[in-house]
Amino acid sequence: MSANYAGAERRKYPRANGRFIVSYRVIPSSSGSDISQSKNLSLGGMLLTTNCQFPVGTNLALEIRLPFDPNPIMIIAKVLESREITKDIIYDTRLIFLAVDEKHRGIIQETVSYYLKKG
Repeated sequence: MSANYAGAERRKYPRANGRFIVSYRVIPSSSGSDISQSKNLSLGGMLLTTNCQFPVGTNLALEIRLPFDPNPIMIIAKVLESREITKDIIYDTRLIFLAVDEKHRGIIQETVSYYLKKG
């Protein structure tokens, strides 16, 4: 959403700005994964910078590295929007998490809370 969006807030969870390393790949796919950075994160999803545009509904397998866990968090997410930022190079891809186990929900919540307090 643009910074000057004037409509009602539709997000279910607060979103914290944070640059976290994310490895992602399309599923099902036999090709390898790409590495990028998040722009923000919530319990429900994230905004990820990608090097290609993904069709809405594409499922991605994510490995997210967060500061409160030494191991990457594995999550399946679905593309809600993939918008070109720099022609043929950079895309902002909005994702919704499809399933997050309780342990990883706790780690994401701890991370989001920390970054929201940090401002």
